[in-house]
Amino acid sequence: MTRTAPTPQSPTAPADTDAIRVAVSTVIFTLRRLPGSDAVQVVLPLVRRTRDPHEGQWALPGGWLAATEGLDAAASRTLAETTGLAPSYLEQLYAFGAVDRSPTRVVSIVYWALLRADEITDGTVENVEWFDAAALPQLAFDHNEIVDYALWRLRNKVGYSRIAHGLLADEFTLADLREVYEAILGRRLDPANFRRQVENSGTLIPTDRFRTGSHRPARLYRYNQDVELADRGPLDAPH
Repeated sequence: MTRTAPTPQSPTAPADTDAIRVAVSTVIFTLRRLPGSDAVQVVLPLVRRTRDPHEGQWALPGGWLAATEGLDAAASRTLAETTGLAPSYLEQLYAFGAVDRSPTRVVSIVYWALLRADEITDGTVENVEWFDAAALPQLAFDHNEIVDYALWRLRNKVGYSRIAHGLLADEFTLADLREVYEAILGRRLDPANFRRQVENSGTLIPTDRFRTGSHRPARLYRYNQDVELADRGPLDAPH
């Protein structure tokens, strides 16, 4: 399905140059397997701007905060309007309000979201494309800085929480989980050490089901729902 996306997020503010407007933007992370490779990368959707300032440049999805709207509701609404996506994990990240970040004064409340593969819609949304989060073009406004900060937060949080669950199916193998950590951290992890840390973390529950294929059957696990999504995890914070 093709959906026409409204002009995304922040900045162009009203004619009153003394006004301070509040915008809401979201950094959405998911994983994508590289063509012809077993490796996966962290990717995110961007929206091409259709008017000045920065017409034609890519930007984070978002929009203006309505006077009667809560921040969480605005983040969900602007995501649906600009990308058609509805992530299951959405968290407020930071407020960006540098005086010179836009031609008029705009404060952006930025959220970050995690999207599982089965949450990505098949439809094509106009002016939206997916990009490698580690190799972005020059984005509009200060959005490169915002993505860099979101990636830093993700890499740190994966070390002490079960945030990786936001990128996994309900049941998964330890190899699936290690693949998520490797994609986020940008480095290989020793399988034996990873298994030991995960099994000692108290965050996983083994099931009686196995994934079969060309290799030996691999046990499927699920997360312990009594542990908060961003509370505990198997790894120390990355160095």
